Amino acid sequence: MSSQNDIAKHFRTLHNPKDPLILTNIYDASTASLIASLPTTRAIATASFAVAATLGVNDEDLTKAQNLSALKSIIAAVHRINPALPVTVDLQDGYGNDLPALAATIKEAIVLGAVGCNLEDMDNAAGTLRPLDEAVARVRTVVEAAREAGCPDFALNARTDVLFQEGGRWRMFLLGVGRFWRRELARCLFGGGPGGRGVSREEVEVLVREFKGMVNVKMNLREGFLGVQEIRELGVARVSLGPELWKCAMKAVKEQAELLLK
Repeated sequence: MSSQNDIAKHFRTLHNPKDPLILTNIYDASTASLIASLPTTRAIATASFAVAATLGVNDEDLTKAQNLSALKSIIAAVHRINPALPVTVDLQDGYGNDLPALAATIKEAIVLGAVGCNLEDMDNAAGTLRPLDEAVARVRTVVEAAREAGCPDFALNARTDVLFQEGGRWRMFLLGVGRFWRRELARCLFGGGPGGRGVSREEVEVLVREFKGMVNVKMNLREGFLGVQEIRELGVARVSLGPELWKCAMKAVKEQAELLLK
């Protein structure tokens, strides 16, 4: 049996700009089982928006207890199929403004079996971006907490919602996080923005250049957005779907129900 940190090490190696990791984000035990059973699945990732939706709450109202409870059932479902399959969890803003609370969240996720996480630089309670130095300190806290929990290769996907801000802040983030990136505090950078702002091809190209391809891009399964092959060609290390599969599933359920109820 592989140790949890061995699985984390393997998960880190899957982040390859020449062969990006495709994550078809799941949101409950049933979708976890389905995706884990596919022979082409290399890792499992959760999507907090979809996890919240299955519980009947908005993404911003999903509590730590709810998220970790969902994670527990998801990991149990995955491990019944393949105990060595890496699972990374969307932990939103880490639940709590103080660093000890964030560290506790990371350790709890690791105890449940997670080998990576997403962490936002938004303060969801306040609805604002955290100052740059605070965002960097939280990245450091995640790495230190994972080391203390016995999983030093825990893979942090550091998300920034800076793209809806002015360009100066965007450049500041690159310079600030770049210093710590070179010391491999975070495994991957995930750029985004509220309200479906998205990331342009040009912005992805900047990120790929600055971070040597170690970038996570969310793909939208809709017309007018880059497809998986186009994103591959940009040289990113990781592609995720977020709640896109949940949206597809809900659309199918609605359409079938409407046909039956006519």
